[in-house]
Amino acid sequence: MRLSIGSSTPAHCLGPMALYVAEHRHPADRCPASNPQMAPFLLKILSGPEAAKHGITVQGEAVAQGRHHLYLIVDGPNQGAVESWLAPFAQAGSLEVIPASACEQVVARGQC
Repeated sequence: MRLSIGSSTPAHCLGPMALYVAEHRHPADRCPASNPQMAPFLLKILSGPEAAKHGITVQGEAVAQGRHHLYLIVDGPNQGAVESWLAPFAQAGSLEVIPASACEQVVARGQC
């Protein structure tokens, strides 16, 4: 677990943070990047200030080229909060949020 401490996080929201990997997939014919209304909306959701409203910190994000898969590594208060924050992505395809661990934690405990 991590403790979230940041200038943009209200004091009453500080608490244990867990690491999650989120994956969004969509078919090529429903790619939100090609939708002039949806694309900016989804980008706003991924922004730091918008994520912080949900208690989320984005550690990394990437889209696999030509595969229509978005991958995110985030810290969040719980899995439900991450799923709620990313719910609009489920409208364009699938969304999976998986509890994760940093590599150092995996090595320290001796198993994945």
